[in-house]
Amino acid sequence: MPKESSPFINNTDNDKGNLYDGKNMALFEEEMDSNPMVSSLLNKLANYTNLTQGVKEHEEADDDEGPAKTKKPVKSPALGTLIGVYLPCLQNILGVILFLRLTWIVGTAGIMESLAIVVMTCSCTMLTAISMSAIATNGVVPAGGSYYMISRSLGPEFGGAVGLCFYLGTTFAGSMYILGTIEILLTYIVPSAAIFKAEKKEDEAEALLNNMRVYGTCCLTLMSLVVFVGVKYVNKLALVFLACVILSILAIYAGVIKTAFEPPDFPFFVCQIICLLGNRTLQNHNFDQCLKTMEVDNVTVTTKLWSLFCDSPDLNATCNEYFTLNNVTVIQGIPGLTSGVIRVLGYHNVQDVQDIPKLYTSQDIYMPYVANDITTFFTLLVGIYFPSVTGIMAGSNRSGDLRDAQKSIPIGTIMAIATTTFIYISSVILFGACIEGVVLRDKFGDSVKGNLVIGILAWPSPWVIVIGSFFSCCGAGLQSLTGAPRLLQAIARDGIVPFLQVFGHGKANGEPTWALLLTGGICEIGILIASLDAVAPILSMFFLMCYLFVNLACALQTLLRTPNWRPRFKFYHWALSFLGASLCLSLMFISSWYYALVAMLIAGCIYKYIEYRGAEKEWGDGINGLSLNAARYALIRLEEAPPHTKNWRPQMLLLLNLDSDHAVKHPRLLSFCTQLKAGKGLTIVGSVLEGTYMTKEAEVKKAEQSSMTTERTKGFCHVVASSNLRDGFSHLIQTAGLGGMKHNTVLMAWPGTWKQSNDPVSWKNFIETVRETTAAHQALLVAKNVDSFPTNTDRLGQGTIDVWWVVHDGGLLMLLPFLLRQHKVWRKCKMRIFTVANMDDNSIQMKKDLQMFLYHLRLDAEVEVVEMHDSDISAFTYEKTLVMEQRSQMLKQMQLSRTEREREPVVSLSLSLSLLFSLALYRSHYLPLLQAQLIHDRNTASHAALNDKADAGPDRVHMTWTKDKFLTERNRNRAEANMGVRDIFNMKPNQSNVRRMHTAVKLNEVVVNKSQGAHLVLLNMPGPPKNRGGDENYMEFLEVLLEGLNRVLLVRGGGREVITIYS
Repeated sequence: MPKESSPFINNTDNDKGNLYDGKNMALFEEEMDSNPMVSSLLNKLANYTNLTQGVKEHEEADDDEGPAKTKKPVKSPALGTLIGVYLPCLQNILGVILFLRLTWIVGTAGIMESLAIVVMTCSCTMLTAISMSAIATNGVVPAGGSYYMISRSLGPEFGGAVGLCFYLGTTFAGSMYILGTIEILLTYIVPSAAIFKAEKKEDEAEALLNNMRVYGTCCLTLMSLVVFVGVKYVNKLALVFLACVILSILAIYAGVIKTAFEPPDFPFFVCQIICLLGNRTLQNHNFDQCLKTMEVDNVTVTTKLWSLFCDSPDLNATCNEYFTLNNVTVIQGIPGLTSGVIRVLGYHNVQDVQDIPKLYTSQDIYMPYVANDITTFFTLLVGIYFPSVTGIMAGSNRSGDLRDAQKSIPIGTIMAIATTTFIYISSVILFGACIEGVVLRDKFGDSVKGNLVIGILAWPSPWVIVIGSFFSCCGAGLQSLTGAPRLLQAIARDGIVPFLQVFGHGKANGEPTWALLLTGGICEIGILIASLDAVAPILSMFFLMCYLFVNLACALQTLLRTPNWRPRFKFYHWALSFLGASLCLSLMFISSWYYALVAMLIAGCIYKYIEYRGAEKEWGDGINGLSLNAARYALIRLEEAPPHTKNWRPQMLLLLNLDSDHAVKHPRLLSFCTQLKAGKGLTIVGSVLEGTYMTKEAEVKKAEQSSMTTERTKGFCHVVASSNLRDGFSHLIQTAGLGGMKHNTVLMAWPGTWKQSNDPVSWKNFIETVRETTAAHQALLVAKNVDSFPTNTDRLGQGTIDVWWVVHDGGLLMLLPFLLRQHKVWRKCKMRIFTVANMDDNSIQMKKDLQMFLYHLRLDAEVEVVEMHDSDISAFTYEKTLVMEQRSQMLKQMQLSRTEREREPVVSLSLSLSLLFSLALYRSHYLPLLQAQLIHDRNTASHAALNDKADAGPDRVHMTWTKDKFLTERNRNRAEANMGVRDIFNMKPNQSNVRRMHTAVKLNEVVVNKSQGAHLVLLNMPGPPKNRGGDENYMEFLEVLLEGLNRVLLVRGGGREVITIYS
């Protein structure tokens, strides 16, 4: 999708190479590429256009194709308020419902209820127009109308959902207009053109529907071809269609005025006289005189009406009982404005098809009575009428063609709604005052010889209304088939719905060919329904949903008071917008609650799809502003104090290491974090890049993106550039989070290569991180062998999560397995809890107490108490401790600072050779007593480290040595090395270290024996020593403790209770 053009900052694609060489503004010359001069900015603004290619430009492209193609200059928009907004809105609002259904609605619902329907619907559109005017005048609105306004105000998710609903509404509106066209054609113009003819009266409805389907499909095909060939023909005919609408309305008012001054006194055959049998209206198709019998040459003969109710024309024939008992009367269909008929039609007067069995006998249903073809009630009438007030977006859809859109759209739209509201209200009153109620309830004009009811009121001829309404419906259908594909094309080109992208393409000039094809297919669905009364509520839902979100967009922007919300239209208020939104929602459920639910379900599915799969767009929409305000409000209310124990959950700070390509070294750690949270709580992914932010800015942003997309983790990424890793991780632990939304748990991976590393920084950083989390009262989780942990797509089978509860840490060890089992990866795993009992503990009572404790915690787990018997320290433990301390002492002697190696390279080489000799002597002396492989591995690593240091030394010599100085330094270092080796051979292990090693060895034996096959082992993590001199020994203790286990999670509590037995 092409980017929206902008004349503002950082839009320098067309200005590259235009360097500033003046003297007056030399102070700013280095920033001219990104921050242009005000003079050039104003020049761009004067020539700025952000308007999409419209129909006019498309047709000019068609005309330009040829061998002598010349590029025509694009004309500036020149349409004013009247031509550009008022008349298009008038044409789209007035249409098929006014001519075909308004009289029936007035006759069925009565004048008062009809006025209520008109006032409700017109109030809804007026309030929506006010909100739309505010949005439309808040900056430039390109072609796209309501979709553009909603998507840029409420975001791509709401914009796509409502845009597609508006598209569906426009498409079904095309179906409704085509059905109206065919109904006028087959019912009032050429009834003989019907293909399907009913032989029986009960088959008439089905025959009409089949005719509507056949002719509607043909009409849709013809209109689609017209739109495909060239929209310029539709534009040229628009004024003709508008003239038909205006002339038809003027003819209605002229007819009403004529009835006031000259009450009609027409004979029966002029269709103004209605024939009633009792109180039932008769269909005036097959008889000329409303008489049972008449005198001809002093002889009483039966009429055609007699033969419709009797089995023979004889006077003694058997007739219908109701026909026999009731007289035939004649009333005037249009008594006139001064007749007082309005008093009779003031309130509800319904004649439903469901009432026919109660009023008529089983045989009466086949008699030529006029009755409604559907069951009517107030809410249904609202749904049928509402499409007659849609079309208010016609002006905003043409915003690209307006001379001054911010002035024309509000004035033209509101004036058009006011005009149509006056027309509808006056029509309801005038119809009720001029036309008899039984005629108004005659939907298809059967009582007036099949004429259009509103047509018999018009002056000078009913054909003015018939022809005018026919062309009006044709024009509205063409406009719908023209606008709907372009709306779909605009949505597709925005790229927010991936599967619609194919509909963004079309002909070479941009005509939406594929979108037109889809529109025709959806429109055919409405035509196959074949009933105008059934299609109208469907499109009402989609239009009401669109208007609902226009009002919400305006209200949201007003309440948020975003700095960019500065509409030129000032006559709006958030309360009016909320009132309009509430009215739209109410009308949706009033019209049809099940259609409303279906429309909302469709919009919801589209919203979630765009949210899950759609392209990410940042349009500065109001939803982001609402989220920011809600987040600010929540953070302010959130107390700085720790949350209550019942609300505690791990808020994770995930410390990740990145490789040279900024890829995550342990992506399974992200997966484990997701599984541990089960989609809840806070996640901050933290990483550190060595260097300064000025030099690492691009790398920091790249690292942030790669960190979060590796495992699709939902959370926040925080990458810090620091001079060293230790300070960077310290900054993350201290500063990550905001206000009350700070992390309470740190998750990191075990430094598995700390032994093989030549540099002790890795394990020193790890121990310092442990100390800092303890000082910050934060929990710490350390995952060992994290690369073997399951991914989010794995499903672990039957197995166990083993918890080794050695010391109480606030209950975190109990809570973590429960949280893990909420995720589908660990759902089938069972929980086992092991605790350690000493010799003086009652293991049986401990097990009972632990089971009761778990019962109160509502945790399902197996409990086992492991007894640790006091035993003498083995020789293996003693020698293991000795080797650990001797290795530590040797490494300390071999570690010289980088400064010393640069200053004294030869001294370093001499010392390294001496230590290598001592190391060989040490290995030959102690090898029979200790485990050969362990000593070999450790000393091989040390040997390699020494070789590296020895090789690196001479490369960095920058000094000149005399022979005397060299001999003196060599003798001194040899003496120091020999003394150090003698100290190593004579040293004895520290008793405290021996006891710690004994604990690690014995506990490791028990854990390996019980939990070697477990899917995950959770174990209390002992704290680092207070004396920093024993840090390396601490790492050895942990290594021995975890030896032989696959997946291990070391857990260190944050110093507070995190689980409770209370509700």
